Amino acid sequence: MTSLIRSIPCILLMAISNCLFAQTPSTQAPQYKVDPYWPKALPNNWILGQVAGVTTDKNDHIWIIHRPLTITDDEKGATLNPKRSKCCIPAPPVLELDKKGNVIQAWGGPGVGYDWPKNEHGIYIDPIGNVWVGGNDVTDHMILKFTPQGKFLLQIGSPGASLGSNSTTQLGRPANMNVDPIANEVYVADGYLNKRVIVFDSNTGAYKRHWGAYGNPPSDEKMANFNPSSPQFANPVHCVRLMKDNTLFVCDRANNRIQVFEKSGKFIREMVFEPDTKGSGSVWDLIPSDASQKYILIADGTNNEVTVMVRDTGQKVGSFGRSGRNAGEFHWVHNIAVDSEGSVYTTEVDTGKRAQRFVTAK
Repeated sequence: MTSLIRSIPCILLMAISNCLFAQTPSTQAPQYKVDPYWPKALPNNWILGQVAGVTTDKNDHIWIIHRPLTITDDEKGATLNPKRSKCCIPAPPVLELDKKGNVIQAWGGPGVGYDWPKNEHGIYIDPIGNVWVGGNDVTDHMILKFTPQGKFLLQIGSPGASLGSNSTTQLGRPANMNVDPIANEVYVADGYLNKRVIVFDSNTGAYKRHWGAYGNPPSDEKMANFNPSSPQFANPVHCVRLMKDNTLFVCDRANNRIQVFEKSGKFIREMVFEPDTKGSGSVWDLIPSDASQKYILIADGTNNEVTVMVRDTGQKVGSFGRSGRNAGEFHWVHNIAVDSEGSVYTTEVDTGKRAQRFVTAK
């Protein structure tokens, strides 16, 4: 009896300790709520078209790229001759915003010495601040590199005809890119026409290597989409993300799966995600939720939600959003980014044409 009585405080303390541990925020999946006041109204009577990329930089500034050519006459009435309405004017394609949602600067579009894409797609800020953009028009087979102020630095590929998924010089409607600053390499999700990941020197543009699904040589053979066991990537190969453990996560969007590789292209594993999804597939973009990279956030533009997934296991532990037009809802959520505080930024294409911010829920 005495030993039993003596053991009760320990049992209680263990129970209390376990309870507290279970409720520690670090052990819970992150939760989010929309910030309906972000971003602020655009200056200069500007309006956005389809917003086809978002990223953050080391200063926690948010960069977006949109498609001015997708703005309808009804939306850009102030530019017509004669004017149709008081509003609006297409904003420049690239916009830098602060965390409060104010526009800091905007630039982009055709210029001397480079080929600006006809249909903007994807934006990435590398660790030293350079801005990378791509495009997915039927003739957009290149990516571009600029300084933060918009000075042209490098073009890889060229418009015109694609040379297929095994070309070492030409891209095929590239969707996104990610720079490894240690090796000075840029990884390209290539793309809406080609079916591969391709790697170039990020300073010179020299070709390094490429691969398809499972690390095998890519093929341009036509295959059915929505096959999570397909031997080839489907179109589009929509994202590539370099993690802190030097693994690469690749969005095989229309096959509803994520494939994970070593930087060499050696296949490690795959995760099937919402395998019954048709339409445009389920894995549009992904990003780690914070610096720990325990969780990844997946932008699913067909189901129109953002899913919280355990990075190592693929277990779904939460989600937010649904189809709709209200704040916190999505229509074709296309890209996703996070800042140092864990706030999430999303962009929408088709007729969504907006960027939203979600903050961590306390």
